[in-house]
Amino acid sequence: MIDVVGTMFFKDGKLLIDKPRKRPTYQMIGGRVDAYESTEEAAIRECREELGDKVVLDKKDFSFVMDFIETATSDPTLKIHMHVFMYNNNLEGELTISDEIESFMWFGINDDFNLLSNTLKNKVIPWCIENNLIK
Repeated sequence: MIDVVGTMFFKDGKLLIDKPRKRPTYQMIGGRVDAYESTEEAAIRECREELGDKVVLDKKDFSFVMDFIETATSDPTLKIHMHVFMYNNNLEGELTISDEIESFMWFGINDDFNLLSNTLKNKVIPWCIENNLIK
């Protein structure tokens, strides 16, 4: 099992997700926790890496929301321990695609759930709907 993090950003009742170039589905903004860092440090680092250097982030606006065990979308034999954070402010700056990230999407309740990774489809989006964070 590996520890991974994801951070939720909201705007106009939608959740920001990204599409890695190496994966068929959209995922949360996040990734693997390195051995030397806390889950919060990993969440902040991954946001900076995936969103690009034109986005302004303040570490005081990150808060832990939940964690759970899930099967990795990329490998059905791998279990991940997902630690989910929320960014409690407006996302400032411009999103930048990269060698790793192909595109971004603001996901709403009427969008196609088949585009989503297991963590989004099975846990995160249902939690967001239950808490009236996406519409």
